[in-house]
Amino acid sequence: MNLSTRTLSDTSQGRTAAADILRAGGLVAFPTETVYGLGGDARNDYAVARIFEAKGRPRFNPLIVHVASVAAAQELVEWPDIASHLAQAFWPGPLTLVLPLKPGTGLSPLVTSDLPTLAIRMPAHPLAQALLAEFDGPVAAPSANPSGRISPTTAEHVIDGLSGRIDAVIDGGACNVGLESTILGLSEGPVLLRPGGLPVEVLEQALGATVARRASGDALTAPGQLASHYAPGAQVRLNVASPKQGEHYLGFGNVDCDLNLSRAADLTEAAANLFGHLHQLDARDGHQIAVSPIPETGLGRAINDRLRRAAAPRS
Repeated sequence: MNLSTRTLSDTSQGRTAAADILRAGGLVAFPTETVYGLGGDARNDYAVARIFEAKGRPRFNPLIVHVASVAAAQELVEWPDIASHLAQAFWPGPLTLVLPLKPGTGLSPLVTSDLPTLAIRMPAHPLAQALLAEFDGPVAAPSANPSGRISPTTAEHVIDGLSGRIDAVIDGGACNVGLESTILGLSEGPVLLRPGGLPVEVLEQALGATVARRASGDALTAPGQLASHYAPGAQVRLNVASPKQGEHYLGFGNVDCDLNLSRAADLTEAAANLFGHLHQLDARDGHQIAVSPIPETGLGRAINDRLRRAAAPRS
C-alpha cells in the first residue's frame, strides 16, 4: 500500500481530521509523552490489521490500547482495587496495565493476539488526550516505527519510517519522556512485564511491595517483549568506555563522544534523548554505534533494556 501520508497540525482542525481518519479505519500517528504511537480504531479488524501491515509487526505481538479515561478502561477490562490505586497514582502517564479482558467489548481479537488479557493505558500528552476525547473510543497504538527499529520521538522520525504506509501523522513536537511506557501485569499479582518511563522503584513505593520480574524465557504476554527490538541499522556495542576507530560513540556523563545522552549523568534527560540520539547516529556514515555504560538504577533499567534489545542478534 502506497499512501500519501499527511502531516496534520495540533489545531482543532487537525485533531478533527485525525479523528475522522480513525473513524474511517485509517491510521494516524500521534504523540504521547513516551513515544509517537501508530493509532487505529481498536474495534475495527481492518484498521488493526493495517497497523501490523504498516509496521511489519508479527501478529503474535499484542498491542496497547489507549483510552481517554479510567471509566473507558473499566469498560474493557476487569478492574481490581490495585488497578484503581495505580491509576489514581500514575494515570494519565507512562504506565500500561495488563488486565483480564472483559467479554463482549467489541475489540478486534488482533489487538490482544488472542490472549485473555489486554494492555491498556491513559496517556498524559495533551494532544493524545484531546485526540482520544475527539475520537471517543479505544485506540490501538504501538510505537509508530517499522517493527524492531528505533522508536520515534518526533513527527519527523515517523515520516522517515512510515511515510507512504499510513494516512497521517499529527505533529505535537518532541516526546518528553522518550521511552515507552512501563508495563505491569495484574492478572496474577503485580509483575513487571517491561521496564519503561515509570521507574519500577516508584511503582514499588506506591504499592508498598516488591514487584516480581518477568523471566526472560517466558512466553510473550504483553507488547515490547521481543528479544531484538528498538534497533538502528548500525550494530550496537554496549558498556563501552573507549570506542574503537570508526565507531560512533553515544556517551553518558563527562566523556568525549559524538552525542551525549546526558553530560550531567541525569537519567531522566538520558531517557528523553535516547531514541533521538540513536536516530541521529544511525543516519551518519558507519556501521557501529558504541554506547557508554548506563547505571542499572531508576530509569537506567529501562534505558539498558532498550539498549540490550537494540544490540541483540537480529533474525
